[in-house]
Amino acid sequence: MSEPSIFTRILEGEIPGEIIAETENAFVIRDIAPKAPVHLLVIPKSSEYRNVVELAAGDPSLLAEIVGLANSVAAEHAGGDFRLVFNTGPKAGQTVFHVHAHVLGGDLDEASLGA
Repeated sequence: MSEPSIFTRILEGEIPGEIIAETENAFVIRDIAPKAPVHLLVIPKSSEYRNVVELAAGDPSLLAEIVGLANSVAAEHAGGDFRLVFNTGPKAGQTVFHVHAHVLGGDLDEASLGA
């Protein structure tokens, strides 16, 4: 059995983290190394899926819930305009293999975000 991800450990209270929004199946925290004025992570409570491709194939309704929650927190924290990013694989920058979405908002510098 593998070690619980950092996100599971935050959800279970083993590691401090401020959950700023939550549904039955997902939660939202601030990224500890923000790449934009608003940088939130939307994370399913289940660690069953390592990346968004697995999630889309295995539970499309959970993926839709994550996108809906991203929209809600972006409306509250970024005025409704946001970029939604899923890193898939280590060469794409994924460092935690518990699927999660990055919600980036605020005044985004297109050059630094690779637009």
